Amino acid sequence: MPRRALAAAVVALVLPLSACGSGGDDSGSTDASGKVEGDITFQTWNLRANFKPYFEGLVADFEKKYPGTNVKWVDQPAEGYADKISADAAGGTLPDVVNVSPDLVAPLAKAGLALDLDKAAAKYKKEYLPGAWASHEIPGMEGTYAFPWYLNTGPLFYNKSLFKEAGLDASKPPKTYGELFDDALELADKSDGKVATLANVPTIEDFGRYGVELMNKEGTAFAFNDTKGVELLTKYKELYDAKALDSQALTATPESSGKKFLTGAVAMNPGSALDLGNFKKQAPNLYKNIGITDQITSTGKVNMYVMGVMVNARTKQKPAAVAFAHFVTDAQNQMSFAKKVAIFPSTAGSLDDPYFTEEDGTDETRVRIAAAKSLKNAVNYTPVLFSEQMKTELRNNVAKALQGKVSPEEALDNAVKACDRLLQQQG
Repeated sequence: MPRRALAAAVVALVLPLSACGSGGDDSGSTDASGKVEGDITFQTWNLRANFKPYFEGLVADFEKKYPGTNVKWVDQPAEGYADKISADAAGGTLPDVVNVSPDLVAPLAKAGLALDLDKAAAKYKKEYLPGAWASHEIPGMEGTYAFPWYLNTGPLFYNKSLFKEAGLDASKPPKTYGELFDDALELADKSDGKVATLANVPTIEDFGRYGVELMNKEGTAFAFNDTKGVELLTKYKELYDAKALDSQALTATPESSGKKFLTGAVAMNPGSALDLGNFKKQAPNLYKNIGITDQITSTGKVNMYVMGVMVNARTKQKPAAVAFAHFVTDAQNQMSFAKKVAIFPSTAGSLDDPYFTEEDGTDETRVRIAAAKSLKNAVNYTPVLFSEQMKTELRNNVAKALQGKVSPEEALDNAVKACDRLLQQQG
């Protein structure tokens, strides 16, 4: 998938709505039974340029299956997508079926504009991976507000030769944060601080994978400044001081981290099949020594990014809208889409398909198999209410702790206070 379209799987935007009250559709009904017929509009997020034939075929297949239906497909650019949804929501022009990410669903659900699928489409729940179905639940609200669509995750690459040089077993890369911290300090020590293991500061997903409770159950306040959260940041400070965390981690971008890994200055880095091709060309020695392992996690579950398909609660064609949203995300259509682009289906059993389990000697397949294996019980750790501004607050406070300007405890207390303030402003 082109990087711009892939960004849709990871980007999180604040969606301000003029109304943040509890709403509901005009009829107050979540009943989607009845004849599947009528005209509906389906909106995607930056997918037309690369996948026009796929979506035109999808629409034609649906209309053939349900005579009397007519689906108008519209695609919006990546830039300003959240603003477009916000304007449509406020103006009453939201399409019947909308491609969303969990953070975009939250304000729509709160405003009564996203149909609760636990009520309207409960019969389909078992068709999806439990973690994927749960990813569009909203803290403090009952229900699920979008069908899970495609998933993404990435394995972790590591440089076997750097592990060997430090006297570590290259066939047993770290799996948990405890193992990671031990190995990282060892690598830094044996290389006199020349080899860092990581190039990035901890993000909200790291806190989640470490086992930190990120929010209270009601979804009214953040909680990552608890003992476990402080423990994680304290360990990162130890890594930073020992040069086991790259000195430029505070300002690192995925590109700069990738370059450090390429040159052997960093021992581990997340990536994709595209990176493997890059290593082959630019760093043949690294390519020969590349190891592929799961994301580090102390919970036993890796992080997934998930896209969803939401039904407008106020659609006048509820049976058709629900049927189409399900059709887009059913096992057959997801599998077909996954073979056109580097994403993964959210449907139960799909990841057991030979496409995701059988090696064929190519780098692309090696990475696909590693990622698919880890996705079966993955979860979306990023809270659906965690905005871009909140990510910035966390990053800035983490940086202050690593630089020794404040204690890890004070840094996380400040980050939680700032994020809670932003949460209140969401309405």
